Amino acid sequence: MKHIVITEAAAAPVGADLVSAAARCWRTARDAGDAPAPPLHALLAGDHGAMLAAAFDSLLGLYEQALGRGLSVGWTAGLSEDEQLLANLLRGADALPRCLAIDEGPARSFDCALCSTRILIAIAGEERR
Repeated sequence: MKHIVITEAAAAPVGADLVSAAARCWRTARDAGDAPAPPLHALLAGDHGAMLAAAFDSLLGLYEQALGRGLSVGWTAGLSEDEQLLANLLRGADALPRCLAIDEGPARSFDCALCSTRILIAIAGEERR
């Protein structure tokens, strides 16, 4: 297995475009009553690696639990508040905010999902080089 050290510089480039595309794809599938993994896989398989589909599916489900409501996505070029917060969390720019009032166990699960997704984004970025 290839070991990649995740530095701040490596973790920083998590783009809002990637987050919004994944969130909007996930939301569309969920709203249609479909499993979100197949469309996420189709969306992310090209540039970012198919491994990100499962990571985003899990992360977004846990994010919705943390929010205590459905994930709100934008449908224009701009990001929704939920998308912007998630992009910032993935960049490591914000600590878990108070609006994510969740118990310690679910908070740890969400934090682990954030870390795992950061790692997979960095690995996918390394594979593209």
